[in-house]
Amino acid sequence: MPDTESPASQPIQRTVATDEVVQLCSELIRFESVNTGDPDTIGDGEAQTARYIQQKLEDVGYETIYIESAPGRGNVVCRLEGADRVRGALLIHGHVDVVPADASEWTVHPFSGAVQDGYVWGRGAVDMKDMVAMTLAVAREFKSSGIVPPRDVIFAFVSDEEAGGTWGAQWLVDFYPELFADATEAISEVGGFSITLDDARRAYLVAAAEKGVAWAHLKATGRAGHGSMINDDNAVTRIANAVSRLGSYDFPLTMTATVRSFLDKIHELTGLEFPEDDLAGSIAKLGPVSRIVNATLRNTATPTMLKAGYKANVIPSTAEATVDCRVLPGSEEHFREQIAEIVGDGIEITWTWQPPLEVPFEGPLVEAMKDALTAEDPGAHPVPYMLSGGTDNKAFARLGIAGYGFSPLRLPPELDFASLFHGVDERVPVESLTFGTRVLDRLLRNC
Repeated sequence: MPDTESPASQPIQRTVATDEVVQLCSELIRFESVNTGDPDTIGDGEAQTARYIQQKLEDVGYETIYIESAPGRGNVVCRLEGADRVRGALLIHGHVDVVPADASEWTVHPFSGAVQDGYVWGRGAVDMKDMVAMTLAVAREFKSSGIVPPRDVIFAFVSDEEAGGTWGAQWLVDFYPELFADATEAISEVGGFSITLDDARRAYLVAAAEKGVAWAHLKATGRAGHGSMINDDNAVTRIANAVSRLGSYDFPLTMTATVRSFLDKIHELTGLEFPEDDLAGSIAKLGPVSRIVNATLRNTATPTMLKAGYKANVIPSTAEATVDCRVLPGSEEHFREQIAEIVGDGIEITWTWQPPLEVPFEGPLVEAMKDALTAEDPGAHPVPYMLSGGTDNKAFARLGIAGYGFSPLRLPPELDFASLFHGVDERVPVESLTFGTRVLDRLLRNC
């Protein structure tokens, strides 16, 4: 009988990519590419990491572009030509920076890249040097083996995502948009990972939406004076009251299309009901991932920083606060008005704003992602979901590129994956890395 298997279902044998991905991830973690968000305390770790990636790519024949947006802020871009040069390119992007880590709190040193107990350990293991390693491994395999994908694939490894991408993806979009001019779709972090439904089935959450990142910078002014005096125009009191109102405000439930699609699909798979009068309680039955899902049911405003005064007995004339707001698609303008109303008069508000995203969970790329997952895991059920945070997909969306969160990992059911992002003892299972590498290989052959 003729072979009727599709290319996506053909078995992928052990390759150089699956053999080297763990070592690549470990070596990437050893670079202390810490992004403090403060230019005065950021070293050259991002540049070192980017140069390492550049060398790994050039070793197999890629022509790369290395660009520093500022001293030490390295970015690397290269392209793998596809069979159809007319089709829009697929962009695969990852960030090389990580958040700080206190070694005294960890079981292993956060920059050791230790491979033990079936895991690769260290800061960035899941955010997102795992995906960088998988992407790098597959990119090297395709180039060295002469594998031609259906369309061009652009690989971008960027700095500064952990502080908003000002010196990474946002900067590249501003000053080098021609590098991505023909890209129509992108994949990156925080999606494609599994949650276990039962012994035979797993839902793989693919990010088809992201909440907007909106940092509200509040400033109150008042009358300066001696701390021993009565002062009814105190800037510290005014900012404290505003922050208290925001921090305790219960934003209304808002059901977006992506969240509704997620809940409908989970109901179809599990039979779980999600009544609107107890959404949080019913979603909690999904386990640790419920923290992410519950944060996508409404807008949020979380006070994170306060700044006021310089001496205990001096009433300052100004006081400031920063509130980390996350905004659902479609609610941006109303949200700004709502925040101004909640904080009240006498508070100046300035915004650092990256808009929310929502893209269709359909089309050839989405089907290719589904096929790649189910070929490697017959129990896989790809499901769209909304990311409560943000990624560099926001920057590339400014170029009209539809971005998805797809860093495929089959995870053990007992692993609290959500807690590992920016957490202590961040680690990724070795088997998840090799699984994700095989899935990416399939995707690039059929994208």
